[in-house]
Amino acid sequence: MKLQLNDIRNWLELSNQLMQENRSYLIELDQAIGDSDHGINMARGFQEVITKTQDQNYQSPSDLLKDVAMTLMSKVGGAAGPLYGTAFLKLSMAWKDKNEIQVNDIKEGLQAGLDGIKQRGKATTGEKTMIDVWDPVVQLFKDDENVAPSTIEETAKRAMNDTKELKATKGRASYFKEKSIGHIDPGSASSYYIFSALATSIKGA
Repeated sequence: MKLQLNDIRNWLELSNQLMQENRSYLIELDQAIGDSDHGINMARGFQEVITKTQDQNYQSPSDLLKDVAMTLMSKVGGAAGPLYGTAFLKLSMAWKDKNEIQVNDIKEGLQAGLDGIKQRGKATTGEKTMIDVWDPVVQLFKDDENVAPSTIEETAKRAMNDTKELKATKGRASYFKEKSIGHIDPGSASSYYIFSALATSIKGA
């Protein structure tokens, strides 16, 4: 399992495709326990990522992901922009000077991204946030370096669905207290799409 620059581009394009296709669903999730804008923000942000990066001649995955991070920070509104921007910036830093991303690099990069999200959001596992999808996926790479792409997708999807039973204690959703139970966290859903796209990219690499 190894990823090169074109595979990272494919990951971003697939992520954008999923954000556009599921824009209305993300809005619907956010209407229940948020500001109703997560789908709008994520669809706009990832479209901006593709527009910004598609014609650029990057020397490495790290250079590409740095631009991704800056674009998400500036173009995605709400809390999601800084959180996803931080995650991709940490990925970029972890993959600095690497032209081929090996499985151990993926593990270390995703761990760095997760740590960045936790620090930026001052949150941890079990608080009904995107962390509840990132954490199990990172653990998957720690447990099995030969993890199958289908297992990545399945783990992320299951983790997203599991947020339905959690009570939100961070972010806008925390205002709903017990009423947040029974709803999938919007950030966990957008994270699922990113990992689903990553799994597809790994499969095609």
